[in-house]
Amino acid sequence: MPLADILEDLTVAEAVTENDNKQTIWSIVNHLIYWNETWLERFKEGEFILNNAINNDETFSLTQDQLNDAGWKETLNRLENVFSNWRVVLEETDESKLTKQLPEYFNAPWWRVVSNLSIHNAYHIGQIMLLKKQIQVK
Repeated sequence: MPLADILEDLTVAEAVTENDNKQTIWSIVNHLIYWNETWLERFKEGEFILNNAINNDETFSLTQDQLNDAGWKETLNRLENVFSNWRVVLEETDESKLTKQLPEYFNAPWWRVVSNLSIHNAYHIGQIMLLKKQIQVK
């Protein structure tokens, strides 16, 4: 099931309902947006400096003044846009770019980075599905 289908009928209240680990669907979506936008930007630029100062926990943060219907719609639009942009960029990318190795990132080729990002996305989409089921059972 596509993530957009999982998220389409969620209310703001459901999106900010915490599980036992203090995670919310909205915070996980923010995390997905952060890493997909970051890696897409790096992919488009081709070169990047690895930023070890990034605090991964902060990528899950919620901005309290945006926790409303408009903020949720904006978040969903950003998520859809970054996934859509990835599809377009990958369709238009020459295979030689995907095999180019990144000395800045453990000398991994771009195809491996994109593959790891896809696995990362799948993991968190699974979390979102479980959270939604838990919320709807309560």
